[in-house]
Amino acid sequence: MTTARYPSYDGTSLCYRTLGPAPERVSPTLVCLAGGPGRDAAYLEDLGGLDRDLPLVIPDLRGTGDSQAGADPAGYAFPRLAEDVEALRAHLGLERIALLGHSAAAVTAQAYAARHPERLSHLVLVTPGTRLQDRPTTDAQQIFHSRADEPWYPEAVAALERLATAHELAEIKRLLTRVAPGTYGRWEARQQAHAAAEGEQLHPVPRAAFWQGVDEAVRRGITDALGGLEAPVLVVTGDRDGASGVAAGAVVAGQFHDARRVNLAGCGHYPWVDEPEEFRRTVASFLLGRPAG
Repeated sequence: MTTARYPSYDGTSLCYRTLGPAPERVSPTLVCLAGGPGRDAAYLEDLGGLDRDLPLVIPDLRGTGDSQAGADPAGYAFPRLAEDVEALRAHLGLERIALLGHSAAAVTAQAYAARHPERLSHLVLVTPGTRLQDRPTTDAQQIFHSRADEPWYPEAVAALERLATAHELAEIKRLLTRVAPGTYGRWEARQQAHAAAEGEQLHPVPRAAFWQGVDEAVRRGITDALGGLEAPVLVVTGDRDGASGVAAGAVVAGQFHDARRVNLAGCGHYPWVDEPEEFRRTVASFLLGRPAG
């Protein structure tokens, strides 16, 4: 793994790390965006060993991880974050990139696809929501409550109810820790360790400003453009995802003329944590056009 920096469109110094083979040996290069919103990219890890198959570039979005905070809070809105991605592509000297966005970052990835379609070879959206499409789904709650017989459930459901009205980041962090079991496929040591890091990886200003300035015209401009995207799209969901659910994947995939949906069994909101090999094979086979080695 190597770590480097690049200047974005406004001079903000942003950090990224690279994993896997050299880009000249394997194509495409996959740029991987962290969600949250406003979460350090460390939680993406190596995406279930996906770096064994192709080059990964994992940026810390502005104001997170080792990246500099932007002078203008409006820069944390996802359409502007998409321009940070474009600056990274130019810095890497790549004509086109494959782009992966997890959770909230699937919104940033879609904004990039709408604004820079000619720069994409592939688009991968992992456990996306539907706020961008303005089409709410309800199956995430059903999935969450279907696990009422598990020991963590009473505390988690109480925290979930309080989370709906929480505003202070410190309280939100505490509640997210208690809700976390319902967002993984199972609640074992691996999942518990991954979830335990979330509180310290969230940043209040990038999180609060993610939707800043995004009015109906901006939203519709993005979603209307996605139907013309020529790059193939993969939408990955998990059948135990109590955060985004499965139905959201169908809504998001329905925007594109060339989209494939895969629902991974036994997986929650972080499928590379629950079933790393299955996640790796699914994404690598889509990007490389063959089963992962």
